[in-house]
Formats: sequence, structure tokens, C-alpha cells
Amino acid sequence: MADKYRAEYALLVDKLAARGVDVDKVKSRLKAQKIETPSWGFADSGTRFGPYKQPGSAVTIEEKIADAAQVNKFTGVAPTVAVHVLWDFPNGLEDADKLAAYAESLGVKIGAINPNVFQDRDYFFGSVTNEDPAVRKKAVAHMIDSVEIGKKLGSDILSLWFADGTDYPGQGDFRRRKHYAQEALKEVYNAMPANMRMVIEYKPFEPAFYHTDFGDWGMSYSFATKCGPNAHVLVDLGHHFIGQNIEHLVSFLIDEERLGGFHFNNHKYADDDLTVGSINPYELFLIYNELVKAEDKPNNNPPIAYMVDQAHVTKAKIDAMIQTIMHIQTAYAKAMCIDRKKLYDAQIGQDVVTAESCMQEAFNTDIEPLLKVVREEMGLDPNPLEAFRASGYWAKVSKERGIRTGAGVGA
Repeated sequence: MADKYRAEYALLVDKLAARGVDVDKVKSRLKAQKIETPSWGFADSGTRFGPYKQPGSAVTIEEKIADAAQVNKFTGVAPTVAVHVLWDFPNGLEDADKLAAYAESLGVKIGAINPNVFQDRDYFFGSVTNEDPAVRKKAVAHMIDSVEIGKKLGSDILSLWFADGTDYPGQGDFRRRKHYAQEALKEVYNAMPANMRMVIEYKPFEPAFYHTDFGDWGMSYSFATKCGPNAHVLVDLGHHFIGQNIEHLVSFLIDEERLGGFHFNNHKYADDDLTVGSINPYELFLIYNELVKAEDKPNNNPPIAYMVDQAHVTKAKIDAMIQTIMHIQTAYAKAMCIDRKKLYDAQIGQDVVTAESCMQEAFNTDIEPLLKVVREEMGLDPNPLEAFRASGYWAKVSKERGIRTGAGVGA
């Protein structure tokens, strides 16, 4: 089997060379790729109808990190784990004392710090946009505490998402709420150390159904620019209306030097939190096309944080996360296989068919032989998912952990 994909790889190298693709450069970038997994992606989750528990789902932050370490062990490109303060550190800094060393002992590090200003009953009518100044103060204090946890754990990303919004016309004043939010963000921003970056997420609806205070990328962009140079926009692929041209806004934010990071997932209808690339792999490819172009011609956009944010309800947790990483690697590799000169000439010559064909040719390229060779050169099994399943890890922890209360999101 190995001889087969190596022979296919040799043919692929020739094909890509004909397109002007530097295969060594492609391989180098794939080896340097870093994708952050979320601690909550290894715990039980569900829908508004209830949580769905699986045997083996992680409960403690130590279990979540151990599971994340398995993803990195078999993919080689997932060295950091995002954490959620309320779910992972119910006692704040006290819980964070030994965590960094524990993570490093398993070959990973703590990544983005995610405060929680949406779960408490106090936030029923909003957090940073609540009319009650005491609630706004509580939310700000929690985010500043999260900054301190990030400092202790060596994290340089503060990742913010707000459920703030209203369900009915007249329930709140848009402009007053906007000013509340900006005041809160600025206070948190001023509490961050110089090496920390704030990334601001957005969502058009849910849980609020009339309006959300951080409703789209433009609002997050405005909030970020008013905070300062270390505040940027976080793009969640599921947080858009159907038909939104995500690759366009990604390109726009890169040009504005405000693209801070991604939450990778996929959706069919709304914020479904499905495996990235499972519904629209062509969209993921087109997004990576913009990212590759930015790598080829960089500006002063900050380093982009590539993070996963998915809820694996029917899939086994680690299986789904490894599958996710592989989908991202595939999209990235294919985006590097576009014939750039041919595409440029077609664009300048206004040859629409040829320009589109350049994109489709790259997307339809079987890139698996190259990915397998890259993994081998990294000292990994060329088939990460199969290798993990054969390791017996999931069977072992499923038996040891079983189905337990307290494994769900927010538990």
C-alpha cells in the first residue's frame, strides 16, 4: 500500500510542477500548520433538547487535555488546546496552577482562553450590554480574571463571544447597548498584557432572535479597531446566514489587517457545529485560497489563530477531531495547488471560464498521496484516523470513564 501512494505521489509532483507549484514549499507549510482543538469538543454536548452522553466523554480538564493530546499525537499539527474558563476552571486561578505543566507533559500547551459571560442567570438580559451596571461589572471582572488565567497559563489569546441581544423590537436600545459593549471591551483590553491579543467573535442570531449586539464581522471589526491594535476579528464558519461569502470577508479582513482567527466548523442551516468540510468542502477550499494568497504576499495582519469549535454529538469525540484536522489539511493543500500564473492571466484577460477552471482543477486534485508523504516525513502514521482507532485508546478510556454526569457543556 505504501508503494502505491508513493508512486501516486511521484505522479502528483510532476502534475503540480506543470502548474508552477513548488511542492517542497507546500510540504513545508503543511508541516508548519497549527490547528488548536477545544477542550469542550471532548466533552458531551447536545442541543436545546438536551445533552447526549457518550461513554468515555471527558469531564475534567485533565481528561480533556489528555484526549486533545491524542489528536496531536496522531496528526502532529494540533499542539494547543483552547480552554473555557467557567467549564474548565470553576475555581478560577486555583485550578490553573498546575495545568500548564500537565499539558506540556502530554506534549501540548494551553491555547486561547474563553471567558463565559452567557451562562449565569444574571446574564439573562445580556452581559456587557445589560442595563444593570452591576451585571456589566460582573462580566468585565470575569473577563479580566480570564486574562489573569491566560497570563498564568502562558496563553496570548483572549477569545470573546457574547450571547447579548434581544428577542423583540423595543426590548433594548441599539446604540446605548453598543456604547455599553465598547466601554466593557476597552476596560478588558486595557487589562491585557502587551503580548496578549483579543479576538472578537460575532453571530447574527441565537440565542437572541431579534438582534444580537455583535451581529456580524463589521460590528466586531468596529469594536476591535476602537479597542486598539491587539484586538481583531474572530470568524466562526457557522456564524453566518446561508449564502454568506465567507472567503470575501476573510480577504477583506486580511487586507484591513484585522483577521485574528477562526473557529472551524460547518453548517447546513444555522450554527450546526458540524465537522468542518462535511457540508461544503469547496467553501473551505475557497477560504484557504485567500489564506494562501496572504501567505504568499503577507501584510501586517497578525498571526492567525486557527481553532476548532465543534459539538460532536453523534460522532466519537476524538475520531471527529482527527477527521476535522485532516479535512483542514486537505483544504490547505489543495489551495496551494492552484496554478497562480494561469489564474492571474485569466483574471487580467477577463477569461471567466479559465479562471474558474483553475480553482476547480486544484479542488479536484487528489492530494492524499502528498499528505501521506508529509505525515511519514513527520514521523507519523500516514493514516491518522486509522492509526488512532487501532491504538485502543478510546476503547480503554470508554471502559474506564463510562457515561457520567457532569460531562456536558457547562456542567
